[in-house]
Amino acid sequence: MEKIVLKTLTGEFQLIRMNPDSTIPPWVFQQKLFSVSRTPDELSILVDSQNVGEIPHPHKVEANWACLKVEGVLDFSLTGVLASIANPLAENKISLFALSTYDTDYILVKADKLQAAERVLRNNHFEVI
Repeated sequence: MEKIVLKTLTGEFQLIRMNPDSTIPPWVFQQKLFSVSRTPDELSILVDSQNVGEIPHPHKVEANWACLKVEGVLDFSLTGVLASIANPLAENKISLFALSTYDTDYILVKADKLQAAERVLRNNHFEVI
């Protein structure tokens, strides 16, 4: 596997948990980066913290996340990319929230742990830009 490059995205993000039958707030679709997942148990939404509109009740919000994007398109035949990022972070007691898209992975860490996460990843042979 070639060297993995991670790009730190600007801004802070938040995760919102709503009831599974909740309506997705329309302002979510105006976000530059957002993710929506609905399961039988919950509706989870990831959004930029600066552009949050009214959130219907009941809900839970986990704020102050920073985001690292794996640069480039990851081929589906690649294995262990997420584990190679998650393991050194876990060994250094840095929790994460992972989000995968068709092309790549996004790793979110608490904003106050971002510098430590970047240092850990650099020390584990990742390039962080």
